[in-house]
Amino acid sequence: MKARVIAAAWALTLQGLAATGACANDTMAVLGAGGLTFTRTDQITMAREDLYISPERVDVKYTYRNTGDTDVTTIVAFPMPKIGGPVETMAAVPDEQSDNFMGFSVMQDGETIEPRLQQRVLVQGIDFTEEVTAQGVPLQPLSDKTRAAVARLDETVLQDWLVKGLVAAMDYGAEKPEYVPVWQLDSIYWWETTFPAGEEVNVEHSYRPSLGGTTGMAFLYEGKPNDQFEDYKRRYCIDDDFMKTAIRLEKSQDFNTGLYYFEHWLSYILTTGNNWFGPIGDFHLTVDKGNHNHVVSFCGQDIKKTGDTTFEMRAKEFVPERDLDILLLVSSKDWNPGNQP
Repeated sequence: MKARVIAAAWALTLQGLAATGACANDTMAVLGAGGLTFTRTDQITMAREDLYISPERVDVKYTYRNTGDTDVTTIVAFPMPKIGGPVETMAAVPDEQSDNFMGFSVMQDGETIEPRLQQRVLVQGIDFTEEVTAQGVPLQPLSDKTRAAVARLDETVLQDWLVKGLVAAMDYGAEKPEYVPVWQLDSIYWWETTFPAGEEVNVEHSYRPSLGGTTGMAFLYEGKPNDQFEDYKRRYCIDDDFMKTAIRLEKSQDFNTGLYYFEHWLSYILTTGNNWFGPIGDFHLTVDKGNHNHVVSFCGQDIKKTGDTTFEMRAKEFVPERDLDILLLVSSKDWNPGNQP
């Protein structure tokens, strides 16, 4: 695995994957979640970050230090990935019925925090939150409750929302089309906290990622790199050993017996770590591929295999320069759809 500098502040995005035909490359969107951010000061530094990412969980532990001689009270925020949007690009999430669709939780110094949630309805960057709320429609575009509320709207409202891009008409041959919400939902969890002068504050947060992916291996065609390979090589730092393994797996596929290989993607936005003062003093990354048969590639420095499924990276005075993208090659025999949305 080639050494490449990865970035620091991250998020995730994963989605369930269904098997299709041998030549299909049905792509699933990937949702990128962010790390903790706050208003910049020249006092609060991230002394340590311990990041664990797997297809099932993302767990992050931070230690912040107030290097100044005065207390700092500020807003700390966790931006969730935007969900919804056009039907053809809409990504699945772990819990489509909940506003907390990735099960985000946070603790500070051992105490559970109940963060506030800010949500906005967006179409092409335009805010329609008040208009949707005024009609009594929930903001979560993927939930059954929201679809049911949209179905009860007056025809004049539906036609107005159709023009504005808030809904789309799904005409399956019925006399009356079904209207579905296609706005994007922007969600940010936030809380106010005080960093005492000269002291450390410990924050932990967890969530369940949403997997993205594609059937087949999109960077290969009949054992050779295709026109997507260079992008994959840059994004995932694919090396010769990974390619040899991928080519061997591609040749071993047997669709008559149901053996085939496909991709899963994980992403984490590391670069929000630059919102804090100075570099990250002690950065520790653990990538867990989840199954010893899965094949993994991602960018990092001095990556070491530390277990049957785990790989680790450590860095001092770490400056995030790019976000983290992880590529998994998964066998149909090893895929457990019960763990997926």
